[in-house]
Amino acid sequence: MKEVLATSRLYGIVDLGYVAASEALLCARELMDGGVRILQLRAKGVALPQVEELGRALQAECRARGSLFVLNDYPELAAEIGADAVHVGQDAGELAEVRRMVRDKMLIGRSTHSLEQVKRAREEGADYIGYGPLFPTATKPGRPAVGTTGIAPAQEIAGEMPVFCIGGVNETTLPEVLAAGARRVVVVSWLLQQTDRTAAARKLLQQIEHSS
Repeated sequence: MKEVLATSRLYGIVDLGYVAASEALLCARELMDGGVRILQLRAKGVALPQVEELGRALQAECRARGSLFVLNDYPELAAEIGADAVHVGQDAGELAEVRRMVRDKMLIGRSTHSLEQVKRAREEGADYIGYGPLFPTATKPGRPAVGTTGIAPAQEIAGEMPVFCIGGVNETTLPEVLAAGARRVVVVSWLLQQTDRTAAARKLLQQIEHSS
């Protein structure tokens, strides 16, 4: 799992705020066909039985393709369904408590919005972080954008811990993000709203890889 995490450059999210639950599995397949090897299910405000059902289906699909499946929030449910990772926000409390719930079964990702939070996530033993939002985004309404100037310092603080830059990243903003030193990105709403998600994911991944 850690090898896939370390080598992945594009992190995909099946967000039920943009994708109907009935299309979640198809969406996941399209993203993975485009080269996404880390896939998260984000299901804010969805009943837990439905989150569990979708999580199990997506986990099986990811496992069959050698990709990592991440459940956003719900550490105990993530452990129950055998997710590869759980991703939590700053409101989840100490990572030690999250680790207690999942034990050594899975990777833990943490959302960070400042360099201090990046430092704290590393000290707490997060396996990877999301850093952002870089730009204003409807995915996180009301969350102040942190801009791109902190990307390089965040990666320096993180050391070997993978940093995935997130928030308003799309085909237009990606060059600026890469120029600021980003090595890994998360693209959510723009990618999910493309007619051909596979082609769009493949194009983004080529841009990221060519920037190295």
